[in-house]
Amino acid sequence: MQILVDHNMEGQARRLFETLQADGWAELLSIEFIYFADLGLEVKSKDDEIWLLTQSRGMMILTGNRNDDDETSLTAVIRRENTLTSLPAITVGSVERIKESEYRQAAALRLAEILFYLEDNLGAGRLYIP
Repeated sequence: MQILVDHNMEGQARRLFETLQADGWAELLSIEFIYFADLGLEVKSKDDEIWLLTQSRGMMILTGNRNDDDETSLTAVIRRENTLTSLPAITVGSVERIKESEYRQAAALRLAEILFYLEDNLGAGRLYIP
């Protein structure tokens, strides 16, 4: 499963991916983290464009973003566009805490669980880790 990492948490995502690899989840679940630069996305891309792009490519998004500032926000687009077959947006509860080994381990395990039971999580809109 390809997961687009929000631009504001690339460093934390790399640490999370290292934990997924060390625990064997990355290989078992074919997890691949993709970054904005990989897709030619601008840092200032709007949340609605990003969500629609990831959905059209069968990708999930990993973010720390919880705002609902306007109609282009991630929350607003999920509320408007989410269907029973939409892939969930994965939101890290505390991006800053990814540096903590125990928190990162819990986040990695929760992400692996979401992916392992992906069919059960379709249409959820947004899921939080850990």
